[in-house]
Amino acid sequence: MKSNFSLLLPALLLFTTVQPAGAKTAPEVLVRKALSTDAGESARAIAELRSMGPAGLTLLSESYAGEIERQIKDPSAVVTPEWRRLSTALDAVSQQKDSYISGLFWYTDADQAKAAARATGKPILSLRLLGKLNEEFSCANSRFFRTVLYPNAEVSRMLREKFILHWQSVRPAPRVTIDFGDGRKLERTLTGNSIHCVLDTNGFPIDALPGLYGPAAFLRSLDRIENVFQELANSGSRKLAHHRERLNAINLDWVADIQKTGGKVPQGLVVVRGTDGKPMAIEVASLAITKMVSEATLLRSMTAGATELGKFTDEATLKKIALLHLSDAKLDARSISLIKRKTQNAFLADGSKTTAETALANLLQKLEVNIALDTMRNEYLLHPKLHAWLVADSRRDNVDALNEKVYAELFLTPASDPWLGLFSAETYTALENGGVSVSR
Repeated sequence: MKSNFSLLLPALLLFTTVQPAGAKTAPEVLVRKALSTDAGESARAIAELRSMGPAGLTLLSESYAGEIERQIKDPSAVVTPEWRRLSTALDAVSQQKDSYISGLFWYTDADQAKAAARATGKPILSLRLLGKLNEEFSCANSRFFRTVLYPNAEVSRMLREKFILHWQSVRPAPRVTIDFGDGRKLERTLTGNSIHCVLDTNGFPIDALPGLYGPAAFLRSLDRIENVFQELANSGSRKLAHHRERLNAINLDWVADIQKTGGKVPQGLVVVRGTDGKPMAIEVASLAITKMVSEATLLRSMTAGATELGKFTDEATLKKIALLHLSDAKLDARSISLIKRKTQNAFLADGSKTTAETALANLLQKLEVNIALDTMRNEYLLHPKLHAWLVADSRRDNVDALNEKVYAELFLTPASDPWLGLFSAETYTALENGGVSVSR
């Protein structure tokens, strides 16, 4: 470890000619103090690096680039005190857990994110989650983002180059410890979903991706939304057209996938074709036409196709569809490196005779299938509702109102339920106070 950290000075030559804005301390001193064993000195240096924005993270990560790359290539490397201090410093500056492998800087202040967006001309990718992105036990969705999305080389490059990143905690993530009574414990979070909202430079929503998407699907969606952002300068109506186009495209893709898995177009749905025979739209034969247009009737008409398709897409059909899109869930070498680092001790604790290599291969195979399944569930069952809301809802320019609606009506965890559906006074548990305790 010592020889790798000794490469610090050559790397710092990149930063000695131009001092990053906001830096009060010489770069070589700042990055050295960030890893100090003196907690106070380290905290002050990290705070200064954080105040520099993305430049501070770049300074720290480039200064120790050799050691970071060694850890990525060898996830089974011994965790030394020096590496623990470096990874802790990186996470604190970036405000993301395991940021050594993604290299992403996240704003946690919405006004600062909007200021950065206006200064750079980039849209904002605002993650709303349960828990905090810089902590191990944030909600399950966000942990998967940190594992299968943000480390991905193409995803991290796109996020760095084309977006200003911001995250905001909606509420704490419920956490449980299962004590087996023999020294073994399991720690988990219960429930909790996350959503990536793409905002313009004023913080107004353009689109949003609910839950987990596979890396390739995530990239396609973000690229499409970023193009809409660029077009908004020339056409104020482009955003509404985008949602209508995507609703239509999702329905057509959905029907095509049902047919590919051996299913038939549900009765009552009509595929409208162009003169060339290509599918152009989905129509619902039973959809009543009304002269009175309101938000409710507009929402019903926009989501009618997806609603009908949803009635005929059970879990078994959805899994067949997911298998058609396994390539969208393919993990790259960097994500696999992080997964290996986080699971190697778990394989030993499992107690089976399966080798760690075989266990990892089995885990990755199942994980990719589950990611593909989540992708299709989120794109086909949830995303159409979001597209419709962003057209019909009068509050569509209010990201906080949109987020509240998402958690209440998509994720079914409304702010009005402090127990997130995990406790009900109507359910008897045979435990004192229903097993509830509240500390103040």
